[in-house]
Amino acid sequence: MTTYIIDKDGSSIDASTATVPSDRHFRNAWSLSGTTITEDLTAAKVIFKDKIREVRTPLLAEEDVVYMKALEAGDSSAQSASVTKKNALRDAPANSAIANASSISALKSAWDTSVLGDSPYA
Repeated sequence: MTTYIIDKDGSSIDASTATVPSDRHFRNAWSLSGTTITEDLTAAKVIFKDKIREVRTPLLAEEDVVYMKALEAGDSSAQSASVTKKNALRDAPANSAIANASSISALKSAWDTSVLGDSPYA
């Protein structure tokens, strides 16, 4: 049985003849050129931003609870800290390190662990 690898554009190749990237994190950004598969950095950036959005969703929900508790307690400094954290979460996909990444490894290192927690790309 032959296994085929399909790239982001729908082209396919016999897996046994392909040079495949060792990292599969950005598999949906693979691009086929002859028998070599490379990662399309532009497509990988979209995947990376989508992963940030996925990870930040529960973090924003948790921070909403923190803010509401601070609001009920009348703790303006805790409210301000919560707003700052939520803004950082909202701004995470627009991080300039993502746009400036010139390689997949640079893109992976653009994960802001101080805002988003542990990187899924470690």
